[in-house]
Amino acid sequence: MNKNDYIIRLETEKDYHEVENLAREAFWNLSFPGCNEHYFIHVMRNHEAFIPELAHVIEADGKIIGCIMYTKAALEDENGNMKPIVSMGPICIHPDYQRRGFSRILLEHTFEIVKNMGYDTVINFGNPDNYVARGYKSCKKYNVCFEGDIFPAALLVKAFSDDAFDGRKWLYRPNDADAPCEDEAAVEEFDKNFPPKVKAWQPSQEEFYIHSHSVINW
Repeated sequence: MNKNDYIIRLETEKDYHEVENLAREAFWNLSFPGCNEHYFIHVMRNHEAFIPELAHVIEADGKIIGCIMYTKAALEDENGNMKPIVSMGPICIHPDYQRRGFSRILLEHTFEIVKNMGYDTVINFGNPDNYVARGYKSCKKYNVCFEGDIFPAALLVKAFSDDAFDGRKWLYRPNDADAPCEDEAAVEEFDKNFPPKVKAWQPSQEEFYIHSHSVINW
């Protein structure tokens, strides 16, 4: 893809509603009927873990067609030592522009900024099919888990250096920026700011359920 075909820049306040609508278009009915990613982005910007220096949009054909967000998180080893990391997500590409390389461009662009900020690890929870080509590996490969020695198949780790991990067990300590999304009434109220859309079932929702509930035991 020619670099003249797109522009990557930081998100500005005037982009907020357009970015939220983009997320709604990208995620609607994808993981469950409707979505809450647009509300997540809306509340995330005011959370202490939000990293505005990593909030980027990508433009093509004179409009915003993609965005990416990051927040601060941490890993804790068995001795209580903390390792600062970043959590990526959401990353959104408008349905009309998907499968054209824009998510790869956003990831690679922001990965360089993450490294320059001094972080050596990015984590996100998502479909492995979408991320392993960008260098993500299973959390099991780095001995990163949830409480109770749970290694979710969807917990993915991107390490920028060979010495980012040394074999010790790390407990993933996410932030709570997504906690407001549990308030379904608040999500529904916020959704009224956008054009009406029909909630429906589609096969990707079962795929999401399988990935998000699968764990690695060996």
